Amino acid sequence: MDYHQETMTLAYIPSPTISQFSIGPVTIHIYALCILLGIVLAVWITTTRWKKLGGNFDQVLDITLVSVPAGIVGARIYHIITTPERFFGPNGDWAEMFRIWNGGLGIWGGVLLGSLAAWAWCRHKHYPMALLADAIAPGLLVAQAVGRLGNWFNQELYGAPTTLPWGLKINMEGTAIGHSEQCYDGATCPSGTLFHPTFLYEMIWNLIGAAIIVYIGSKAMKKLKAGSLFTVYIMWYTLGRTWIESLRIDYAHEFLGVRINVWVSMAVFVLGVVAFIVVQQMGKGTDLLAEKLCTVTEIEQRLENGGSEESADHAATLSKKTADEIETNDAETVSNTDKQSVIK
Repeated sequence: MDYHQETMTLAYIPSPTISQFSIGPVTIHIYALCILLGIVLAVWITTTRWKKLGGNFDQVLDITLVSVPAGIVGARIYHIITTPERFFGPNGDWAEMFRIWNGGLGIWGGVLLGSLAAWAWCRHKHYPMALLADAIAPGLLVAQAVGRLGNWFNQELYGAPTTLPWGLKINMEGTAIGHSEQCYDGATCPSGTLFHPTFLYEMIWNLIGAAIIVYIGSKAMKKLKAGSLFTVYIMWYTLGRTWIESLRIDYAHEFLGVRINVWVSMAVFVLGVVAFIVVQQMGKGTDLLAEKLCTVTEIEQRLENGGSEESADHAATLSKKTADEIETNDAETVSNTDKQSVIK
């Protein structure tokens, strides 16, 4: 196939010349800044949606402080497991496991371990996990979209050669790491070859998905059960990741000629469909769980405003009792006496 040379290319997406900069003795990696910005945006979006359900910013902040570190660790572990040769063996460098600014965070490990940490904290504090999952769903897609900018600065994880006018031009100079990757099938690409900007494809796909989730939440949540929006997030992201991953040419392990991440995406998509069905059959209504969250939030605010140790213990007992009653029964069956004794 004849790919356009640099002198013949009339339109393309340029690559940055740097992936890091220094402020005095400190080196700042743009990849890390993109991840940080994504986290900030996700927290802001989640907080806005969580407040509408009866929660507050402090609750989101606590969950973030628990789940984000766990998510980063999980994402790195997934990358290490799926590409062990980068860290072990004769050509590996075990110290590279800790240099996450060089890229290498697997979304599946991040979502799994981050979700488990958030679930454990929500269970401890009696927050409805299904509400949190719905609140954070669009924020996750926005965070993942912004995080992909880090791949652009690193010049990594791009797709196969293309002649499309939005092809990505690799900058062979500077500190970016992408030019060290093989072109395709181990061959050397001609000078000026353009590549599919898979980072851009995923950014656009994720932002569209975030908008769709917000729209569904505003139009259909009276009919859908709590937790439905998170299953939509799973299905949308994995659907896009399946075809985008198929375009990439960076080294990856394969099974039956298909990249492992493509298999994982398809499997998780199926799990997302199953989860959506199960949520509709066994889940609880958003309004019902929002009542629980409002009650727990009121109790927390009362404790924060002061009170004796005895009243705090009493409030904590009522918090669990009230939360369990709300989640088990209809909102009308909750003991008004118990609730008033906590919040009056």
